[in-house]
Amino acid sequence: MSKTKSFLKYFKNINNSINSLLEKNLNKLNFKNLSYLFKNNKLILIFVAVLVLFVSYLLIPTIYKQTDISKELKNELQNKFNLNFKLNSNLKYNIFPRPHFTIVDSNIFDDKSEISKVNNLKIFVSLSNFFSLSDIEIRDLIIENANFDLSKKNYNFFINLLNKNFEESNLIIKNSNIFFRNSNDEILFINKIIKTKYYYEKKELKNVLFSENEIFNIPFSIETYFNADKSKIFSKINLNLIKLKIDNELSLDKEKKIGNTEFIFNKFKRNANYQIEKNSFKFHVFDKIEEPSLTYKGELNFNPFYAILNGDLEELNLNSLFGSNAIIPQFLKTEILNNKNIDFLLNINANKIYKKFDFRNIHLKSKIQDGLIDTDKTTFEWKNLAEFELLQSLIFVEDGELVLDGKLKIKIKNYKDIYKFLLTPKNYRNEINQIDLNFKYNFDQNIAELKDIVIDNKINQKVNKTLNNIILKKDDLQNKIYFKKLLNQAIKNYFG
Repeated sequence: MSKTKSFLKYFKNINNSINSLLEKNLNKLNFKNLSYLFKNNKLILIFVAVLVLFVSYLLIPTIYKQTDISKELKNELQNKFNLNFKLNSNLKYNIFPRPHFTIVDSNIFDDKSEISKVNNLKIFVSLSNFFSLSDIEIRDLIIENANFDLSKKNYNFFINLLNKNFEESNLIIKNSNIFFRNSNDEILFINKIIKTKYYYEKKELKNVLFSENEIFNIPFSIETYFNADKSKIFSKINLNLIKLKIDNELSLDKEKKIGNTEFIFNKFKRNANYQIEKNSFKFHVFDKIEEPSLTYKGELNFNPFYAILNGDLEELNLNSLFGSNAIIPQFLKTEILNNKNIDFLLNINANKIYKKFDFRNIHLKSKIQDGLIDTDKTTFEWKNLAEFELLQSLIFVEDGELVLDGKLKIKIKNYKDIYKFLLTPKNYRNEINQIDLNFKYNFDQNIAELKDIVIDNKINQKVNKTLNNIILKKDDLQNKIYFKKLLNQAIKNYFG
């Protein structure tokens, strides 16, 4: 059955319903109730007539050929949103909750290359004029279950959409993914879109992009907009899971883009300056007011991809770096860094560890290369009594948990003071110069496994058995008591 016949059949059914209503009332007509009928039913009849006319008007798009509608919608999407869609001719028209077309399996192109596959597309149209196909105007656009492919060529796709006019229209993207690719077309990371909305803020007279997302299993929201002359772009990022807020301002220049950022993490506030060039990203993080000694400087190169981060600070907060809810463990658990194309160096120097002031002169070194993460040559001191160095160490994910595995070299600088601290019995206070061991530390369970312990080139099985499984407590005082007891038992086993 054609669209025209279907429409006529629908109109005939409505007409029959009206006639039935009239017949029921006309059969009761006489000179006495004629005036009563008009007084009580004329409003109903008028309402039904208007309703029939309105519904009939809404159904006018069903008369047009689908190929013609598809062509007109494609042109309108190009003009209104600057989106080059490839629409199939299999459209479905609905009048509830508002008149709109639904299209399954469409595509978005950018410079003749496909940028997205859209599983479900809803195009809401204005009610102003359905009598002419060329006058049908798009109001809102909803993209659902789409996969966007972004690379160096089209990385600013979502930002460019802010230049369009959203005063009378909204663009919404739901339940979709953004795949960020490198120059070799390999996926670097995936951003999951929960809901993105482009709209016009009438009070401040500006287009706004607000998006709820998830990346590396970490949810976050972002709000972005241009200033009046579009020379700057402002962004507000909120990561509630790790209590981090980021306010960003970026000056847009063709050759060099300069930005300023403010980080608020719990009660800590940090500032950053950065510079974006054609193939690199350089940044400097600092806090001139509260922690003048804190500074991070880094550089990212995109082709070939490598990154360097150097930091100097007074205190190193290990909980913020490797705590169960910290961003680094969550990031590492995604195993996205297990990519042979990633080359990353991290060097952080700190005078002490936050809330663990016995540990000093920390030199944290990390390298990601050929898909491996190692912390070789990381060094630190304990009370100026001993020096520690990590060797042959790797960070990896095992059964969904973050693990550090490697060798530890301990050089004893003052064994007499160590015995005093441990309250070791005097008959066990023999000289010790160096301890070498293999270890495995589970960040999630806070458990350390020590094995192959060698003291001054001698191995003792009783010592290995005593220190094999160390379970750390949350309370630092409990850990001190626990360690003193454990180490004294190991010393007695070695010298006893």
